[in-house]
Amino acid sequence: MEKVNNLKWKDVLAQASKELTEVSYRTWFLPIIPLEIDEEKGTMSLALTESFKASSFTKNPRYTSILEKAVEDVFRKNYRIIISHKTIEEVNEILEGGKTKAAEPSIDPDNPYREEYYLNPKFTFDNFIVGPNNEYAHAVSLAVADNPSTAFNPLYIYGGSGLGKTHLMHAIGQHIMRTNPSLKVLYVSSEMFTSELVQALQDTVNKNSRLNAFKAKYRSVDVLLIDDIQFIEGKEQTQQEFFHTFNTLHSLNKQIVISSDRHPNKLRDLDERLTSRFQSQMLADIKPPEYETRVAILRKKAEDEGLVMDDDFLEVIDLIAGKIKFNVRELESALLRVITFAHFKNHPITAKFARENLTDIFSERDMDISCETVKKAVCKKYNIKISDIESSKRNKEYAYPRQIAMYLCRELTDFSLPKIGDSFGGKDHTTVLHACNKIKKEMKIDPSLAEDIRNLKEDIQ
Repeated sequence: MEKVNNLKWKDVLAQASKELTEVSYRTWFLPIIPLEIDEEKGTMSLALTESFKASSFTKNPRYTSILEKAVEDVFRKNYRIIISHKTIEEVNEILEGGKTKAAEPSIDPDNPYREEYYLNPKFTFDNFIVGPNNEYAHAVSLAVADNPSTAFNPLYIYGGSGLGKTHLMHAIGQHIMRTNPSLKVLYVSSEMFTSELVQALQDTVNKNSRLNAFKAKYRSVDVLLIDDIQFIEGKEQTQQEFFHTFNTLHSLNKQIVISSDRHPNKLRDLDERLTSRFQSQMLADIKPPEYETRVAILRKKAEDEGLVMDDDFLEVIDLIAGKIKFNVRELESALLRVITFAHFKNHPITAKFARENLTDIFSERDMDISCETVKKAVCKKYNIKISDIESSKRNKEYAYPRQIAMYLCRELTDFSLPKIGDSFGGKDHTTVLHACNKIKKEMKIDPSLAEDIRNLKEDIQ
């Protein structure tokens, strides 16, 4: 027995994904854990840690056929696939506790970075839903993909969790690899970058050669896509190494794309030299999607899955889009969950069924939001008292948070302008309207304010 080669397994998933919708791929294929190959019996053992998925997969001839074909294409051999349900402990025992030796990963000399990166074939520009919240980030990302090192370099994409930053990063990488196959493209998370540096530093025997190999790898690429740069906050040695990597690539006119959950000036524990370089060219933010965009995202997912868009299903989409407002990943996950449960229980997809199976998600969002809740969150953010925000003090340190709180009350509650004014010490409704219009206008020209308000919304929700 030998372990399934993980690099080849990634190729199997990539091959299978071509025949699947994203929902099917993420639900049934991505969770599969490759275990062992028995050459004598001609079998490949795989595992799923959820029993209903294991039993459902084996009963689906289409999925079985797609998987067997992908395995044959990659391994160049017709294995009989055995999928079984195993616990995490059982999987770990097989992968780590057995006597069989894991197969050595084979590195393609023409593609030496396969072990470090994996571009999700489902994350493309074609299936990225564009709306007012992300159209600018989409446009500049496409410009970089079409003309790497000439359009915007570096490109810094930022926004809250689950809004599509990684999708755009993968789309850029795949587009460049397809249109400029001679370019060396490396996608990596900042966590992986840090981990590789630590491993090189800890190798006391071959420290110099490991460090040189690390530097050569990252400084010899044509396109570097590094995800979640906020991870290197507080890691001085990693920051120093990335600073030199950045400078080397930039001086050679190599394309750099960075993503983060925050604007560069919000990365508090980061070398100023880095934040300065991040802001030197193009900043593109992604905001939470508006209702219409959320509906479009869910409808596209449903269409890809081949589901019938009847009135019942449209009601489910409206329900989910109305409840989940700030995270595209959660939005898609909720729909995926309803589809999966309906498939497993052989139940029609209705709004009632969705509510019953998303109670844990919806209950968190059904809590009543009052003006008091908003005021407490804003006061905590700006370190002032409730009495200050309710007063008539015109000092900027009180007036500005008051206007932000009024804006958030208008956005997150059903209260009328006069009602909101009453909760702020009896302010006139015209004062509230002025505050809302002012904050809305300033958010369009001040990315830092827009991000603060987005974070406040997420905290309040």
